[in-house]
Amino acid sequence: MKSTVELTKTVKAKPSRNGLNYFVKTFGCQMNEHDSERIAGLFEYDGMQKASSVDEADVLFVNTCTIRENADDKLYGTLGQLKKWKGERPKRKLLVGGCAAQKDKELVRQRAPWVDVVIGTHNLTNIVNLLNQTEDWGPITEVIEEIQSLPTDAPSIRESEVSAWLTIQIGCNNSCTFCIVPSVRGPEISRRPSDIVNEAKAMVASGVKEITLLGQNVNSYGRDLKINGSSKPYFTELLTELNEVEDLKRIRFTSPHPKDFKEHTLQAVNELSKVSKQIHMPLQSGSNKILRNMQRGYTQEKYMEKLYLAKETIADVSLTTDIIVGFPGETDKDFEETLKVIREGKFDAVYMFKFSPRPGTKANYMKDDFVEKAIIDSRFMELKHLQTEISHQRYKRFIGTQQDLLIEKYSKKTDEFLSGKIDGGQTTHISSETVQIGDYIKVKITDATPFALTAVPV
Repeated sequence: MKSTVELTKTVKAKPSRNGLNYFVKTFGCQMNEHDSERIAGLFEYDGMQKASSVDEADVLFVNTCTIRENADDKLYGTLGQLKKWKGERPKRKLLVGGCAAQKDKELVRQRAPWVDVVIGTHNLTNIVNLLNQTEDWGPITEVIEEIQSLPTDAPSIRESEVSAWLTIQIGCNNSCTFCIVPSVRGPEISRRPSDIVNEAKAMVASGVKEITLLGQNVNSYGRDLKINGSSKPYFTELLTELNEVEDLKRIRFTSPHPKDFKEHTLQAVNELSKVSKQIHMPLQSGSNKILRNMQRGYTQEKYMEKLYLAKETIADVSLTTDIIVGFPGETDKDFEETLKVIREGKFDAVYMFKFSPRPGTKANYMKDDFVEKAIIDSRFMELKHLQTEISHQRYKRFIGTQQDLLIEKYSKKTDEFLSGKIDGGQTTHISSETVQIGDYIKVKITDATPFALTAVPV
């Protein structure tokens, strides 16, 4: 096996990759998806073209996730399969980046020595330079602990023509005991408001109609910028500025933290015409004991105060949340407290996860309190059945109403339908005979399942 180079070295001449095909395979969250768009942009700027599949690619970038144990299992299973892929053509290049690479660079090298480049989350803009260096130096690992530059400096190739991610902040200053993000993404760093607004304008000029603001803790945006002169939260001010961007139709944001929701921000969501009336408020657990052990910074009572404030402030708000089932020490009584919040909260959707111990987190050392897998599975299914019933009731409220729908893509199941989202974020299907991708139209909702709506044009 060739030796692994740990530091960046100067390459004598850049190899030409004009005409070569690349493919980016992404695991994980919206931040990873957005990073992958930047990687695609850098590859195309370097002269490569997007392949239609992994099999047709000359260069393959695997963007990894490490938020749960099954993400790691999926990664190493994928890398094992790609050994054969790489061997089929001697000049193929395999690159691995993202959170798993940031956390476990040595393990990636050990388990998949055929990988050409291992790169972390903090220096993705150096990917083409590292790819060049493999020609002279063989396999390279470059995982740095501090970010060199905001990744938004890189060009992006978006999957959608009409909707786009817009990173406003990276990193996280919280210390949730189950979360690996602060270790792999670093502390909070906010972009300057003018840079964000200018990027939004450029996106709109290229045809984008909806932007989703991204941050690990998006509603804490701006605290590190030390901007003076406003009594409102920096995030509220940013929403107000973006609402004035001409021809932009809709603004979303994810993922916020309940403790950082301010009344000013909720009022802005209600009053600003382009901001979606959708609030994602991650709960994680309804038990005060578990919330304390998670180090979430709020109690069930404080959470419900924020939730009811959102309902009182924003007309017909669509609410979603996250739940972790089976956190160490969770008893039947603790789980019942979670179900209580789910029943009272009446969320449109709940994103459910089974607890997975992650090396590098405090929860990983709570082994004496780990909950049996069978119990976790049973609780997960109980939560799923309860929320499916609630979601169906919540979605039914739209039947017969008129909604604004942005058409984004073809349905996954058939070309006979296109799909998009209404203001509240609910996926909505409509016949492809009457509309096309990019339309922002008024529709009438005709049917609802617990997971999607059906509509016809008005």
